Amino acid sequence: MTHFLWLMLLALIATTATAQTNNVEHGKRPGGRLAIRNAMVVAGNGTPAEGPYDVVLENGRIVEMTGLDPVALKDGRARRPPADAEIDAAGRYLLPGLINAHAHLQNERGGLPQPYQYQFKLWLASGVTTIRDVSSGGDPKAFLELKEQSRRGLLEAPRIYVYAGYTRPPVPRTPDQARARVRELKTIGVDGIKIGGLDRDIMAAMEDEAQLLDLPIAHHIGVEETTAWDDVRFGTRSIEHWYGVPDAAFPDGVQNFPSNFNYNDETHRFRYAGRIWREADRERLQEILRAMAANNVAWDPTLVIYEASRDLQRAQNQPWFKDYLHPTLEEFFRPNPANHGSYFLGWSSTDEAFWKENYRIWMAALRDFDRYGGLIGVGEDAGFIYQMYGFGVIREMELHQEAGFHPLKVIQHATLNNAKMLGVETEIGRIRVGHRADVIIVNGNPLEDLKVLYPTGTSAVKDGKEVRAGGVEWTIKDGIPYHGPRLMTEVKDLVAKARAEGSKRKP
Repeated sequence: MTHFLWLMLLALIATTATAQTNNVEHGKRPGGRLAIRNAMVVAGNGTPAEGPYDVVLENGRIVEMTGLDPVALKDGRARRPPADAEIDAAGRYLLPGLINAHAHLQNERGGLPQPYQYQFKLWLASGVTTIRDVSSGGDPKAFLELKEQSRRGLLEAPRIYVYAGYTRPPVPRTPDQARARVRELKTIGVDGIKIGGLDRDIMAAMEDEAQLLDLPIAHHIGVEETTAWDDVRFGTRSIEHWYGVPDAAFPDGVQNFPSNFNYNDETHRFRYAGRIWREADRERLQEILRAMAANNVAWDPTLVIYEASRDLQRAQNQPWFKDYLHPTLEEFFRPNPANHGSYFLGWSSTDEAFWKENYRIWMAALRDFDRYGGLIGVGEDAGFIYQMYGFGVIREMELHQEAGFHPLKVIQHATLNNAKMLGVETEIGRIRVGHRADVIIVNGNPLEDLKVLYPTGTSAVKDGKEVRAGGVEWTIKDGIPYHGPRLMTEVKDLVAKARAEGSKRKP
């Protein structure tokens, strides 16, 4: 049998059967060695898929990778590494666990409770093994406790990196207070700092102190005094979203706002955000992109979180809302000036047209940034603007493909690039002997269709009929296997119960 026919057979198996397992239990790290057999491997570093491989995990690490000769396999002559537990990944693709570089730990929305288990299960079912929490509010000590529980395997959740919100009350108002806040956060034990809305002298002081203490900075620039030029000068690790990048290229140094513009009116703010990229000077934009790349300022664009601005109807009618949208999140998404990001009051076709052009220029800027050697990551910012946890990561990857990146590069953005952004590329983000055992087994070929990564799968045709295919069958974090379909069943039950309880409370 030729190698091509072998791969075709594996692809057929993937659409017709569930992966066979031996001594593998959801949520429990197997004793001894776990072998993932017969997998096509996408390493995460941009190189093509290879396989089939037997990949062996032990004590939370990848300890062996053995390439298999299809002919030797057929004849029974292939050397198979021994293992105490097995997952047969024939016809499936093995990827590094996805990393969500812009996550928010949320146990409420709009003052209504929402359990952490809801977002944890959705992230794991979507193949997310690591998150970088960049919540501006919340108690960093509470988030660090969740991180520790996840690290010890006591919590069914991704690995957590905590970037504490710098501007929580009392907000530092002087350079000395800025430095003191950084020292306070270092003492608490956070992994980094999330900043935004800072005057230049405050930002300069806090970033200088953060570099002295080895605390990386994620900057959500708003319409403020600072721009991406300040991130270049002060050594920011990553720019979140995109404000500050086109701002750095305005011919007159400021966007052409109408005279009645009010930044605190979110409908107004996001309406004119849809015009921002067209006002950037092309030559100046290239200068800031080159400078960002040269000074190792990464870019986590979160294309997904603004997508409703260019297609509101699509955003409000995503198919997974039916069974998996928690009622607390559903209520938070309703247009309401009291809720951040719920700004779609009087949203028009003109607004969408401006935002469509915004995306075209923004995506071209991302390609230019990559061409200059810049580091691009993947983050979702879910919990806002019609984006659900996990689903947002996969949609972000689709938008990177729309921007012009090859699926191999898109996967690299969500794995190795994000690991580099976190400074842990020697530990996670790649399938390589010695790395942490953070991998996902996908029932389908994501290089052909990224939609197979969605936890609900996607549609396929078999014998002339539409069937469901794809999905992440197993998410393995730190050597602990989590079964994707089981997680989604649990989420569906959790949502159904919350809806039933909510309907009982209504008058």
